[in-house]
Amino acid sequence: MKTKLIHLSLLASLTIGSLFAQEKTTVTAKNSDISDNLDLRAVATVFGDAKDLEDFERRLNDPKTQISNLDLNNDNYVDYLRVIETVEGNVHLVVVQAVLEKDVFQDVATIEVERDRNNRVQVQVVGDVYMYGANYIYEPVYVHTPVIYTTFWVSNYRPYYSSWYWGYYPSYYYYWNPFPIFRYRNHIHVHINFGHSYHYVTHRRCAAVYNNYYGRRGNGYERRYPNRSFAHRNAGYSNRYELDSRRNISSPRNRSEITSNSPRGNRETRAIEGNSPRTRPETSSPRNNGTRENSGTRVTTENRGNSPRVSNENRGNSPRVTTENRGRNEGPRSNGGREFSENRNKSPRDRGTVSSSRNRGNSEYRGGSSRGNSQPRNSAPRGNSNSRGSEGRGNGRG
Repeated sequence: MKTKLIHLSLLASLTIGSLFAQEKTTVTAKNSDISDNLDLRAVATVFGDAKDLEDFERRLNDPKTQISNLDLNNDNYVDYLRVIETVEGNVHLVVVQAVLEKDVFQDVATIEVERDRNNRVQVQVVGDVYMYGANYIYEPVYVHTPVIYTTFWVSNYRPYYSSWYWGYYPSYYYYWNPFPIFRYRNHIHVHINFGHSYHYVTHRRCAAVYNNYYGRRGNGYERRYPNRSFAHRNAGYSNRYELDSRRNISSPRNRSEITSNSPRGNRETRAIEGNSPRTRPETSSPRNNGTRENSGTRVTTENRGNSPRVSNENRGNSPRVTTENRGRNEGPRSNGGREFSENRNKSPRDRGTVSSSRNRGNSEYRGGSSRGNSQPRNSAPRGNSNSRGSEGRGNGRG
């Protein structure tokens, strides 16, 4: 009997242990990569906005826009990106390199500009194979021809070579700390001009020119960390584009997607035009909207006959619930616009048709309120009760 109990307890313990082992087995997708720290569509946008390659380098390193988030040397500062150029025939190979240490550089991307026999210019922004994988290429299609195109094919052209290096940077540049990856993704989309188009392609137009340059490329980070290439970091994926398609990352691809996700699109406009109709909700709480301030003091100008009326009402103790805008003109009336506020708590509202021949200077009957003749309307103060339903008003107010 004891043997059976021992066997049963062992079997139960093995079963429970296997269940816990199954629950703890999880698969975690890798949602960040070194290549996430520089969006090549943002690089293409900056290139299209620049007037020349010097301006392009300045825009890449502008601390106000923070296009790059690369920190390859792990000093907790974003690396400076320098620009150098190689020219071969009608092809201009513009290389973006991260400055890591003294005389240590790492190629990040190339902008390959080619003019064909029909004088059409083609641009490809290509990620470095170590950083982005093989054939990670975007072809930007700009809405307007970039000014920078006019600087390339001129007589006596001298290829651009950055004069900045480790420890020696332009006056506009200063260090900044890198964002966390998720914040950089949200930040960089603001600086991508989605008015342009960015077509992903896998064919490199200027492969021969790049192959001639390849032996001179900056690879300081690659030599230091040969096992951190894209192929080693992301086994089973050929490049960054394929990796993005498998990751659960929301990446807006046009301006409409950014607008639809922006909380600003749901803001309510509070400005009310003078001629637009406005509904008056029946509510039991004071309303504060439009141009009315929190103090509750209202200054109203009303056109009744030929005398303007300015009245200050203290609304702090007023039981009124609904207020009409007296500053608007709702339509033509024979004797001018007549608008007023009533106490709806003591008497039912009964506004009949206002006769066009009614003399505003004489006494008028409003829900049982008796007024004397010839009431001046221009400066009479009102009491806090503001009730016209049951209050008798004497002759000659004011």
